[in-house]
Amino acid sequence: MTPRRTPSRPRRAVKRTSFVVIFLFVFYYFVIPTLARSRSSAETFFEVNPFLLALAVALEMGALACYTILMRVTLPGEPRLSLFTIFRIQLATRSVTNLVPGGSAAGGALGYRLLTEAGVSSSAAGFSLATVGLGSAVVLNGILWAALLISIPLNGFRTAYVTAAIVGVLLLLFAAGLVYLLIEGRDRAEKVLRAITRRIPRVDEDTAARFVHQTADRIQDLARQPELVRRGVLWAAANWLLDAAALWVFLRAFGTSINPINLVVAFGVAGVLAAIPITPGGLGVVETVLPSLLVTFGAPAGAAVSAVLAWRLVQFWLPIPLGGLSYASLKLGPLGRRRRLAAVRGLAAEAGAHATERVWDQVSGEFRTVAADPPPVSPPER
Repeated sequence: MTPRRTPSRPRRAVKRTSFVVIFLFVFYYFVIPTLARSRSSAETFFEVNPFLLALAVALEMGALACYTILMRVTLPGEPRLSLFTIFRIQLATRSVTNLVPGGSAAGGALGYRLLTEAGVSSSAAGFSLATVGLGSAVVLNGILWAALLISIPLNGFRTAYVTAAIVGVLLLLFAAGLVYLLIEGRDRAEKVLRAITRRIPRVDEDTAARFVHQTADRIQDLARQPELVRRGVLWAAANWLLDAAALWVFLRAFGTSINPINLVVAFGVAGVLAAIPITPGGLGVVETVLPSLLVTFGAPAGAAVSAVLAWRLVQFWLPIPLGGLSYASLKLGPLGRRRRLAAVRGLAAEAGAHATERVWDQVSGEFRTVAADPPPVSPPER
């Protein structure tokens, strides 16, 4: 098997530089103009109601908690991870997603590694991450379409709805096609995946094929458990609605209010457009689209910009340092210690299996080499 080629140092430097340039471009052309537009209303930061700010932060934390429960619903019963462990894994994943352009792939890879290190099987970890991400996006589109059906007769049609509707339809078609392919055409999906993995070094095509069948079996298991599917949809909807409620409270904190249906429409359109992998976490897209939509629904420009920036500070930026702390706690806490202890025991057992020692042979009158006694194995920690 051909060994995987490691990227050269110049290539890694070019990649890092490209990420930095893209990030600075987005920050300069999207974030700074948004901040500049809000300078005229900067004094409103000193007049906001601190109780409403605290309530908005609590609602955002509640949204993160709902997303954590959603992930737990999709995980198998064994090993049963605590909500606090899943919450930290989710924060670490989101911090990477918000930092790296196209960060969904990098965040998903980190979440996959943390889940498998916590004892979740590789197929279950991959299925959970894919189901939560795709299912949550589908639920957001459902909320948006329901709000549009109410809003369009009241407020008329807006051009921003077209782009969001197209993106939403494409996402729904992709989700439906993926589920159909895995359930009804798993043999064809296996052939396609085998053809792809044959060209990827150090990837076993039998493992990839097994993953297809395990994922299809897991989907069929969920289809036979409608109560579990309903719980997942409810927790996903609660996550989005609490997120939107936090934005509404931030608007109230800055002295304005809009119809909740109109806010959900603006929130949903911005969320769907942010799913397009142009910038990490929709950075710049949300900060530009969402205030503009809120203004068209009657919110003052200064209050709309200030509320969106405050909301994004909690919703987008706060998970980055919290995710770093969560990652450190996972690595240095009990899970990390157990993983390191298991690795040390594995190395010790391997070394003991191949260890030899020299002993004096009284018959031959010289030293000879014999296998050493294996080291004692301590009982596993409970």
